[in-house]
Amino acid sequence: MARRSEKAAASNNDEADTPDGARRSPAFQVRLSYLDRTRAGDVQVLLNGNSSTEVDRVVDLQADRANSVMSPASGEPPIAEAEAGINGAQAIPSYLTDNYWWAYVHPNAVWVFERQWLIDAILWGNYHRLRDAALDALGPTLPGRTLQVASAYGDFTPSLLDRAVAGQGEVDVIDVLPIQLENLKRKLRANAPVRLATMDSAALTFESASFDRVVLFFLLHEMPEDWRRRTLAEALRVVRPGGRVVIMEYAQPARWNPMRYLFAPILARLEPFALDLWRHDIRDFLPADAKIGGFEIQRFFGGLYQLVSFERTE
Repeated sequence: MARRSEKAAASNNDEADTPDGARRSPAFQVRLSYLDRTRAGDVQVLLNGNSSTEVDRVVDLQADRANSVMSPASGEPPIAEAEAGINGAQAIPSYLTDNYWWAYVHPNAVWVFERQWLIDAILWGNYHRLRDAALDALGPTLPGRTLQVASAYGDFTPSLLDRAVAGQGEVDVIDVLPIQLENLKRKLRANAPVRLATMDSAALTFESASFDRVVLFFLLHEMPEDWRRRTLAEALRVVRPGGRVVIMEYAQPARWNPMRYLFAPILARLEPFALDLWRHDIRDFLPADAKIGGFEIQRFFGGLYQLVSFERTE
């Protein structure tokens, strides 16, 4: 686990109006199972639609772009929140509740993992190096629109926003887990040029070619292959021709690296899909008809991590 985010809200067709005019989903129940293959015990968590685990205010993305109220102090639009999808909710992917309830879905997960030192330790002391490498691949300043697919523990998004501000650009962050978006919102200043939306990475509701760049920071290793393929296809769809996709991920370490032998069983236990990225080039998961160019790959920490970037050519 290194990523952050990407995942969950419950779908329910019945919603209630609140006094402030917001639309909120009713309480929903998520059944979470321990990773232990014996399935010895289950955990049940009630996520209340009126609690802080949900993004409360519904804002149409396109209307928000046109009508955002500018902050008098900075001239920047305030944080906008949006729930995207059918009836403003997204179904929780089963791979999350089955395998990552402890890291992202459970309300206590944020309290446990949102610690900069812990995220750095999970990445064997490489967090800042990997964060900065991914940001440098995007550019020193980020004009136009940037999409971050899935929120992340740590300060990746605030650092991304610093570059967007420098380029007078704006950032959209999507995640299928409202609890992760609420956590991210607490890390951002009130007038940050960012929109947060509850959305499934495998079924983005953005228009095609609507972003100048897309970044995925330690997300793909958490997904089963079908979800990974659809997520990459969607990233390519929403980035404009000439726009860049940047991915930071796990990879198979070099043969001389002890992590090749020591870390594999840990990943197999806690990150059941991560070893796919040891066995395959990320290009293997792109659509067969993908039109890309400028493919670049850089390895870190003896090959355990990889930075991949490429452009959509048409």
